[in-house]
Amino acid sequence: MPRSGVRRRGRGDGSIYPLKDGRWMSYIRMPDGRKKFFTGPNSDVVKKRLKAAQEAAAAGQLMIGRDQLVATYLERWLNDAAGPSVRVKTYEDYDLCVRRLTPHIGRIRLRALTPEHIQEALGALSRRGLAPRTVRQVHMVLRRALKQAVLWRVLATNPSDAVRPPRAARIEHKVLNEEEMRRLLEAMQGSRQYALFVLLATTGCRIGEALGLRWTDVDFKRSTASIRRALQVQRGIGIAFVEPKSARSRRTVPLPPETLIALELHRQIQDRDRSKARDLWTETGLVFTTPTGGPRNPHNLIEPFGIALKRAGLPHVRIHDMRHSAATHLLTKGVHPKVVQDLLGHSTIAITLDT
Repeated sequence: MPRSGVRRRGRGDGSIYPLKDGRWMSYIRMPDGRKKFFTGPNSDVVKKRLKAAQEAAAAGQLMIGRDQLVATYLERWLNDAAGPSVRVKTYEDYDLCVRRLTPHIGRIRLRALTPEHIQEALGALSRRGLAPRTVRQVHMVLRRALKQAVLWRVLATNPSDAVRPPRAARIEHKVLNEEEMRRLLEAMQGSRQYALFVLLATTGCRIGEALGLRWTDVDFKRSTASIRRALQVQRGIGIAFVEPKSARSRRTVPLPPETLIALELHRQIQDRDRSKARDLWTETGLVFTTPTGGPRNPHNLIEPFGIALKRAGLPHVRIHDMRHSAATHLLTKGVHPKVVQDLLGHSTIAITLDT
């Protein structure tokens, strides 16, 4: 007999009925004819679960557990597991890797995914011209996603564990020696970028950390700058300010005399910009701004940086290579790696030495 107050419609699809152990149960038929059961401590909980499943089924989205498509699982993993636990830029990288994989394995049932499927997908990405390092990153993201499926007990084993991604050649970072760095800064002298690149060259800051610096973070008496935030360009949002890359990235860096002088001159330039812009000026408190006070987009620095390199007769390097150059100069002068690690904000000394 059903419990009092509950209408039982028989044991058809959508019926809710009590079990001997005091729980309640219902089920819905899957597209392949099998049943998906729902249980709960009372009928109200089961009703809610049943209703949600029926709505999902009506929308063609109900593929549960191992029966779901790989594309469906990866999308849910991104939103439910990766999204809340990683930084925005990391999530964007994960999302890009998933979008690269989906055309190759997205329509396979999760329970039917094999190492052969994954190996073939990675091979297809390589044949498309993706760099080995990029293909390895795709494999890493998939492996992490499927590891979560094992932890959720959706899969018994991780099929990506048996897959060998292509071997990526070690990247030799380009650096500028001290003479080349001096020529580069001389080529920039008098420009709006000069103080910024003096800061990068003498502290090893990341470009986002430098662009996130506020005047209140600079202590001219103690000759230091406190790294408390970083500027990022995020997809669909634009410029945003985020926490530094890691806990060790929140740090205080020493500022050499030449850097302090460059910053003082830069503040005078900014004061003139403020007077000239008048009502158009936006007060952000940032050290490095546009002519109207707004934050600077790091992408807009690539062209003037390249022009300065050509003017100085130097080979092409990335802005980020200024950071590698600063670290290399310190290490070759005998500065202890631990000190360099703290200056750069690396999470481990192994990263400092390996890079």
